[in-house]
Amino acid sequence: MAVHFRLWLLSAIVISFIGSHYSHTLLVFSHSFLWNAVALYLTLQSANLIWEIIIYPFCFSPLRHLPQAPGANFLLGHYKRIFQEPTGEPQRDWIDSVPNDGVIYYRWLLNRPRVLITSPKALAEVLVQRNYEFTKPARLRKGLGRLLGVGILVAEGDEHKRQRKALMPAFSFRHIKDLYPIFWSKSREMVQAMLTTIQSPPTPSANTESPTTTDPSVVEIRDWASRATLDIIGVAGMGQDFHSLADPDNELFKTYRTIFSPMRGRRIFQLIMMLLPEELLDLLPLERNTQIKKAIVTIKKVAKDLIQTKRANLADGKARDLDILSVAIESGGFSDDDLINQLMTFLAAGHETTASAVTWAVYLLCKHPDVQAKLRDELRSSGILTALHSASGRNDAGEEITSRHIDALPYLSAVLSESLRLFPPVPQTLRESPPYHTTIANHPVPPSTTVIISPWAINTSYALWGPDARAFNPDRWLGPGRANTGGAESNFASTTFLHGPRSCIGMGFAKGEFACLMAALVGAFEMRLRDEEEEIDITGGITARPRNGLWVKLTPVGQ
Repeated sequence: MAVHFRLWLLSAIVISFIGSHYSHTLLVFSHSFLWNAVALYLTLQSANLIWEIIIYPFCFSPLRHLPQAPGANFLLGHYKRIFQEPTGEPQRDWIDSVPNDGVIYYRWLLNRPRVLITSPKALAEVLVQRNYEFTKPARLRKGLGRLLGVGILVAEGDEHKRQRKALMPAFSFRHIKDLYPIFWSKSREMVQAMLTTIQSPPTPSANTESPTTTDPSVVEIRDWASRATLDIIGVAGMGQDFHSLADPDNELFKTYRTIFSPMRGRRIFQLIMMLLPEELLDLLPLERNTQIKKAIVTIKKVAKDLIQTKRANLADGKARDLDILSVAIESGGFSDDDLINQLMTFLAAGHETTASAVTWAVYLLCKHPDVQAKLRDELRSSGILTALHSASGRNDAGEEITSRHIDALPYLSAVLSESLRLFPPVPQTLRESPPYHTTIANHPVPPSTTVIISPWAINTSYALWGPDARAFNPDRWLGPGRANTGGAESNFASTTFLHGPRSCIGMGFAKGEFACLMAALVGAFEMRLRDEEEEIDITGGITARPRNGLWVKLTPVGQ
């Protein structure tokens, strides 16, 4: 839209200039160059809008021949439903209810085209075989880049290849396994802090009309998970403990809590972001703009300090680490500004997504106490509970908990895989077709068309997972050949971490800390929802989360 704005404005000015100097027949207002330019601009823009909103989508677009989602409005497309429902929910309905062979066409606001990918074959084409042709939309890259840094998450093409190659040693299989003691240590610290909190005396209710007290055994899980994961990415990723578990009021955690918290009018703000030119959006006196600008200053300062400290340590000849920051510095492929962007990416995405995963796993275990009990039995028989509750942090054999112990828990792995399938932390991501006519699954796709990849829909598709696709069933991941597929015929039936060269570079890191955090939580507490009848309202953003938090009553359990 910004391109069209500039094009039509320039055209109006040029035509008005030519008319005022050479041919008055081109002028609408012969007495005024300015008003003539304005009139011509409005005329050109109106004609363009009629073409884009009505004529082209309904009469000329090759997408009109694709299977289409039902219930579209003539002008608003399917936007009303998309606006009202959680991110990915309409797509989850369409993927199974609309007959298709890999792609579905639906229309966003003002009939802007969207192509939803539905089959493993089409996913492989977009994510693997032609992954660098289908890039993140420019507006999305800019929006993410403001908050997450212009790092590996938003880089494209050769730049992405270069960054990924330089960072891969920090995410190698062996190195991730060596980080498990850090994951486990922070997981123990989390549950010990939670235990101290729930054993504290009740505090008076803020409601002065009621004599009841606030139950300290009821905690908001996501807040605790965010503090733990921020500390983990700090220690394991940057060699710096942010002490968010010990001090939730530290500046960095408060900054992330503010920018990731659900905000009133989020959908309207997102709509404004999509429709207005970036230059104008940045100038609007919106509270969200102010919050993000302050957050960026804080996060960049933390990142800069980390880089300076790490460089000083390396210069002094101190032992080399294999954390993300050390590997990035020693690769020699990043300037300090580049390093700041990488740290912003891993600080934000590296803790927010895993915190979301922990939240939804706890929710599912609260809804299925039999699964929770079975998992706790596995932890008990493996000696994990002994290590969790002992002062030394060691099991009956006197061993510290490592990847060897966590990886030997098949039911834990099954529970976590099933949770990630049902509640992928990032419910939807976007790609854009190349700036020329192309195809997906042999269907013609116009240039620069938005392509939707929805883990929320793919991961629970009846066509890919069978009649119990939306049921919580960890057993589907147990048995020969099922640990990595859940029994699905294609590994593309799960897109939680995407696939191909643009798949999540931190997948192993995230799975490791997720496993340790959940082992500690289930081993330390019996968990149930504060209100068993409460309907969880899901809100989106970078990740999906319960709108009002996930409030859970914790009861300590022994060894």
